[in-house]
Amino acid sequence: MAYVMLIMEHRDRRRKRAPEEARGEYERMARFGEGLKQRGLLRASDALKPDAQGVRLTTQGGKRVVVDGPFAESKEMVGGFFVLDCQTKEQALSIADECPAVAWATVEVREIGTCYDD
Repeated sequence: MAYVMLIMEHRDRRRKRAPEEARGEYERMARFGEGLKQRGLLRASDALKPDAQGVRLTTQGGKRVVVDGPFAESKEMVGGFFVLDCQTKEQALSIADECPAVAWATVEVREIGTCYDD
């Protein structure tokens, strides 16, 4: 089964941390991802730019509406993701528990599947 691990960071945390702290956290996460890859559990992973650099697209009345970030209604942003190959949800949770980001972010684990129920 495939699971996605979303790293949910407080939006202002990145700009408040010292550069050496940021580099250290990034290196820890890179080592974590490399370890998952060596164990055959990692499909994909990457960091994401802050939501201030993102956009949201919706339609209203058949017209395209684009909203530039940051998005005021959210306190957190998705800072990165890992797509995992796991046998069980418990295994995915165990991997999330190993993730260095649990020290500074919320790690959300979700099974990948269809967007409808059969």
